[in-house]
Amino acid sequence: MKHPTDAPHSIYGVEKWGKGLIEVTEGGEIGLRNPRAPEAPAISLPGILRDLEERGIRSPMILRVASYLENEIRHINESFGAAIARTGYKGAYRGVFPIKVNQQAQVIDRIVEYGMPYHHGLEAGSKPELVIALAHRLSRESLIVCNGIKDAEFIRLATLSRKLGFNTVIVLESPKEAETVIQVYKELGIEPILGVRVKLTNQISGKWEESSGDRSAFGMNTDQLVSVIDQLRAAGLIQCLKLQHSHLGSQVPDVNDVRRAVGEACRYFTELTKEGVPLTHLDLGGGMGVDYTGEKKATENSINYSVEEYCANVVETVAYAMDEAEVAHPTLVTESGRAVVATSSMLVFNVLESTLYDAPDAPQVEPDDHHMVSDLAAVEGYLSPARLQECWNDATFYRNELRALFRRGYVDLRQMARAERIYLRLMARIKALVASSDEVSDVDDQLEKLADIYHCNFSLFQSLPDVWAIDQLHPIVPLQMLDHAPDRRAVLSDITCDSDGKIDRFILADGTSPSLPVHTLPEDEEYYMGVFFVGAYQETLGDLHNLFGDTNVVTIDLKPDGGFELLHEQEGDTISEVMAYVEFDPQDCVAAFRKMVDEAIASGSLKANDRKTLMSAYRDSINGYTYYE
Repeated sequence: MKHPTDAPHSIYGVEKWGKGLIEVTEGGEIGLRNPRAPEAPAISLPGILRDLEERGIRSPMILRVASYLENEIRHINESFGAAIARTGYKGAYRGVFPIKVNQQAQVIDRIVEYGMPYHHGLEAGSKPELVIALAHRLSRESLIVCNGIKDAEFIRLATLSRKLGFNTVIVLESPKEAETVIQVYKELGIEPILGVRVKLTNQISGKWEESSGDRSAFGMNTDQLVSVIDQLRAAGLIQCLKLQHSHLGSQVPDVNDVRRAVGEACRYFTELTKEGVPLTHLDLGGGMGVDYTGEKKATENSINYSVEEYCANVVETVAYAMDEAEVAHPTLVTESGRAVVATSSMLVFNVLESTLYDAPDAPQVEPDDHHMVSDLAAVEGYLSPARLQECWNDATFYRNELRALFRRGYVDLRQMARAERIYLRLMARIKALVASSDEVSDVDDQLEKLADIYHCNFSLFQSLPDVWAIDQLHPIVPLQMLDHAPDRRAVLSDITCDSDGKIDRFILADGTSPSLPVHTLPEDEEYYMGVFFVGAYQETLGDLHNLFGDTNVVTIDLKPDGGFELLHEQEGDTISEVMAYVEFDPQDCVAAFRKMVDEAIASGSLKANDRKTLMSAYRDSINGYTYYE
């Protein structure tokens, strides 16, 4: 795969996906720009890491940039405000953040803080999330929207929260849930604020298409909807039904899908109004996407619209539908999660070592070597641009034949080692010829199978679960040396002992690639990688594969003068903490290990003066970081 050569860093496409927040500095490092001070120079991300390391905070880490979180909340709310003003829309906008997208306290606290001027609220899809929401002092006009399956305890707490002034909306998912609400109302005598979740028949495109349409997991069809209206009217609660919820989908790639889904939601809204339902709020759920690749196309990891265009489409579609039906403009609600938090977090880790699939030199063929070793070495004699494919074919054939001979015992270990080294030298020569040619050949694609493996200090399963589980793409780029052309290509392997713990799809300027252009690892300094836009879901969904726990987490704010302020540090899990997660008592483990040490001393297999060393090593490990130190 050939790449632009006007600037070494241009192959990574930072200018396309960086949103004006991530850029490459003149010194060849990834820099972070301050959206509140666009005239300020970008601050070096490796420089931030060096500063944090001096404070004792090492990678791997999740680095959260509070400035970016604030910027996205402002951007969404002000874009809806501008669309409302431009269209002459007579309702307001109220955003809510779905806690499930990132449940970390530092994130939720800042969303509430930054969202206060805009009356931005929270969405709770479970009892624990409702408990979190009710622990925050929201604006009096903010909403708490309760989605998901709800038992009586959930509904009771949501209803009682009204006494504290919370605008807690219980969104009914089924007729059975409506029955539970009616029972709790009879028990408490407090009128709740209710919503109904309506399944739309329109299905979006993209990776999460099954989250939309009439086969989606949550919400009611038309028949169930009518049944619930009748239930509420019979129970004297129809006046409590204020909100219609219609989820558009997740990471909607095509803005025309947004228009169609909003139009269908409006049809239900106007029909319910004709039924005498006093609706005041139209909740269009989530769906505003993130352009991970910078393609600006309706693809699984990109979107073909801007935040401004999304807001304009929603406002215009609702305004037209309501005016046509002569219905008052409702308050618009969206539950944007990914679009709010994805940009604000990045995973940073160092490369520990590399496995290279070429060699700078080759050994001489020994007189007693099998003739195929000589045949393999002879390929270099006729290697040229015109005979690349032929040389690739010959080298691969001889190498495979020699491996077969080794398995059958006709070639010994040292002959095989020489053959492998000769083959790797040939691959180095072929790679160099391909890199110096402007033509694209089949050999170019075949060389992708020989990409190096860069072994990195992170766990894919813990920190990037969507990359492993659903092939989510995130921008990944070296953080330094970007003023030098990368001289190698690699896949990234984590430090778990699992073959699935690797990343082999990357975003580049000219599309996706099975390998990432990288630099030969420097000998005297760390080589860092950054994975960007990981704020949505990745921190919440991670698992404990190989018992690698949470990484260190650092929250910073970018200062107008080009510096940064450390707002919060959360140390990563220790080994003792992750052991407790899986039901091991660390003290019991220490006691069991001590007993084995003492038994070994008693039997004479261990010297008494080794006891202190062994116990110290065990205790140091159990209290240490789960990642490479």
